[in-house]
Amino acid sequence: MKLLSNKSNLQILFEDNHIIIINKRAGDIVQGDKTGDKPLSDVVKEYVKDKYNKPGNVYLGVVHRLDRPTTGLVIFAKTSKALTRLNAMFVSKDVNKTYWALVHSMPPKQNDTLINWLKKNPKNNKSTAYPKEIKESKKAILHYTVLKQLDRYVLLEIELETGRHHQIRCQLSNIGCIIRGDLKYGADRSNKDASIHLHARHIEFIHPVTKENISISAPLPKDPLWDACL
Repeated sequence: MKLLSNKSNLQILFEDNHIIIINKRAGDIVQGDKTGDKPLSDVVKEYVKDKYNKPGNVYLGVVHRLDRPTTGLVIFAKTSKALTRLNAMFVSKDVNKTYWALVHSMPPKQNDTLINWLKKNPKNNKSTAYPKEIKESKKAILHYTVLKQLDRYVLLEIELETGRHHQIRCQLSNIGCIIRGDLKYGADRSNKDASIHLHARHIEFIHPVTKENISISAPLPKDPLWDACL
């Protein structure tokens, strides 16, 4: 049974007057879409409204997203000032994001930089990686390092330079490193809870208002394979 976030079980990793950082569960959708399912942004609004007894509508800005089957760190802005500044920081790449992925195969190198041109197909909500620029494609850059080899899987640490649609899933699949449970990009079976073994593990940035250094790691989901990574 898939456990989704609600206002009483939110995994809050950081909160002040300006931002709140959540450890997202697999299955949580960050922002509302055509499914009509309740998004994590609404859950966080409910939490803030209840905690601070706020009347009327609660302001909450969505700064960035994670794919629905992915777990880990998501930042929300509690003020418009924080949202504007965080948006600018993401554009200028002043937010460092690190991901962990469990993949089926050892990559060609222990560490490498992958550069592709990704093109999204809206019909099947999937991206394809190309070696050169084609029409409507976007440049995608990531860096990976092999952290650990398990019996049947390999743990990779990934740092993104760009934030493209399904970037990590698509680029890793392109080099034969399919993420466990990711049917869309080549896995032979899904995970029971419809998750994939991709986790937004760490984030570091200068707070947009207080200017303090924020450095936060998200605990891994409770799962025997993730447990073996520690």
